[in-house]
Amino acid sequence: MQNLNQLNISGKRVLVRVDYNVPIKDGVVQDDTRVTASLPTIKKLLEMGAASVVLMSHFGRPKNGPEAKYSLKPVADVLSKTLGQDVTFIDSLPSSDETLVAVRNLKAGAVALLENVRFEAGEEKNDAGLNAKLARLGDAFVLDAFGSAHRAHSSVSGVAGELPHAAGLLLQREVDALGKLLHDPARPYVVIIGGAKVSDKIKVIENLLPKVDRMLIGGGMAYTFIKSRGGKIGESIHEDDQLELAKRLLAEYGDKLMLPSDVIAADAFDANANTKVVPSGEIPDGWQGLDAGPDTVKAYKEALQGAKTVFWNGPLGVFEFEAFAGGTNAIAATVGNLAGAYTVIGGGDSVSAINKSGQADKVSHISTGGGASLELLEGQALPGVEAMA
Repeated sequence: MQNLNQLNISGKRVLVRVDYNVPIKDGVVQDDTRVTASLPTIKKLLEMGAASVVLMSHFGRPKNGPEAKYSLKPVADVLSKTLGQDVTFIDSLPSSDETLVAVRNLKAGAVALLENVRFEAGEEKNDAGLNAKLARLGDAFVLDAFGSAHRAHSSVSGVAGELPHAAGLLLQREVDALGKLLHDPARPYVVIIGGAKVSDKIKVIENLLPKVDRMLIGGGMAYTFIKSRGGKIGESIHEDDQLELAKRLLAEYGDKLMLPSDVIAADAFDANANTKVVPSGEIPDGWQGLDAGPDTVKAYKEALQGAKTVFWNGPLGVFEFEAFAGGTNAIAATVGNLAGAYTVIGGGDSVSAINKSGQADKVSHISTGGGASLELLEGQALPGVEAMA
């Protein structure tokens, strides 16, 4: 990928695709992690002498053009505070002549945020006409939205074909960090895969299994593996259509795959349900596994000792409920305290889990892109990354 130092920025208006798809409730941003993550690139561009920095992002999934609940105005307010300077919010459609005039009237050193680019009908179609209209807003284009880099949309890869372009600091850091998990990782290399469904992670599992020394399976997906080898899983979440696949993976990689030996089972999917510890393959009818059991946690912690590369994606239980957060928190603490290890947390619920555990500042890299992280680790080419060549 081309980097910022390869772009002629001085005196130029720079159009930057960021990822501000953040949680907003009642008009208030609930988590500004992605906003904060964009600051280094914005500041770098200003330091390089950019005439102005024009930011664009999507937010949510609006269906029929502009909708007030999907406006990025709340993000502009947060960005002004975190950046330490006023950020101009341009509330007209990004492709409109009104927006073009507003952008051209920005003062030197200004930062502006455009309205939600998904208000544009052609955004997700990578429409050539929209690409050209968005390109009018800058003299150069920077992609810094790793969380959207797996989408061939107008604001991600389409504009790149119209303007001189480069990867932003966040995108570069993400690709470099995740690349270390695929290419010559330091060993022992341990991967922890959790979450609800095998089908969501199967391509990652299949791509990484030949590369790792050990893979620890947790969360709801573990019960598909357990059932595939004849275990009784009660009412635990599982995927019958993935049983043959799970059986094949266990046959091929049984020496690498670790499954829970015991679980914390509950008589209902409820924070206050009755619970008991049972062997993972002996969950009674009417009960469901909602967290890793103490023996499993002990075994997984031991498997992580001495690891030099660790990738973790997906919680080990229903960590949103305090009663079933123990396994996830224990793994978070272990990963956070691995001396000399390169540790990566792979987006989504794993980021929430590591933040809740208080271990976030102890890991090497926390990815901002859930789907993009997984697709990169599946071995897929990301349209946004390819466009930065």
